[in-house]
Amino acid sequence: MTDKLRTAVIGVGYLGQFHAEKYAQLPDTELVAVVDTDMNRAAEVAAKVGTSPCTDYRELLDRVDAVSIVVPTQYHFEVARAFLDRGVHVLLEKPITTTIEEADELIRIADERKAVFQVGHLERFNPVVMALDELLTGPRFIESLRIAPFKPRGTDVNVVLDLMIHDIDIIQHIIDSPVKQVNSIGAPVFTDEEDIANARIQFENGCVANVTASRISLKSERKMRIFQADSYITVDFQNKSLAVFRKGSGEMFPGVPNVAMDQKTFEQGDALKSEIASFLDCIRTGATPVVSGRDGKRALETALMITKQL
Repeated sequence: MTDKLRTAVIGVGYLGQFHAEKYAQLPDTELVAVVDTDMNRAAEVAAKVGTSPCTDYRELLDRVDAVSIVVPTQYHFEVARAFLDRGVHVLLEKPITTTIEEADELIRIADERKAVFQVGHLERFNPVVMALDELLTGPRFIESLRIAPFKPRGTDVNVVLDLMIHDIDIIQHIIDSPVKQVNSIGAPVFTDEEDIANARIQFENGCVANVTASRISLKSERKMRIFQADSYITVDFQNKSLAVFRKGSGEMFPGVPNVAMDQKTFEQGDALKSEIASFLDCIRTGATPVVSGRDGKRALETALMITKQL
């Protein structure tokens, strides 16, 4: 495929506007339009990125090759199905849908139409996550913390589907084993949905993950600790750094080995631009997305198990 891909962004609220900016910056793509039910908002973003505004996504079904869908979760299924039915490639923000049945239907349609279907778990494009694969030798325990100050956006779902699902996706990518059991607790504080939650996830292979998420904290923090037989890894997603601790030579005390630390820091980069570029590359090459529809469904299944207990 050598011609420019015709693209559009459906929903240009806080996050959608950034999707539009990235498409406008990338070569070999033509941003045909941005869509929002608020015409003033659509026009504002369209003017910034040099494209046309639109209020009805259905006007674009036969005019584009690929779209980012950044609408509230309750509309994910309706909008994504409309484009996938036409064979349009879709990058759908997380969570994939509100139900497993909806996710299954989107995956089925994408397979049938041979359309690329990628889910927007952005943290997978964080360089520290990409560097983890070569360090993992069989994690036995994972502790994850993702906290943020309260923001009105994203509150159409609980904190599990809003924030925790990022770590659920990363952990399930790392472990690649079925979930055996989930225990969770949470509470609504500022909204009608849970704003803080903790889950203990036990996997069939014996690994256990303790995952905490909050959207009512005073600061932002996104960290993970991974324990395995030969090492202990700390990950700071926000500051793009990780450290690996292993047994060193000699002893610090009798019977207690020295600890060797290897620390790495990565460039901040632009994860969203990388995510969109990867999506477009999959369209051109036929490669499987880094986060496929099935990956999105797997994370949703676990998030819904946690939510059910809440």
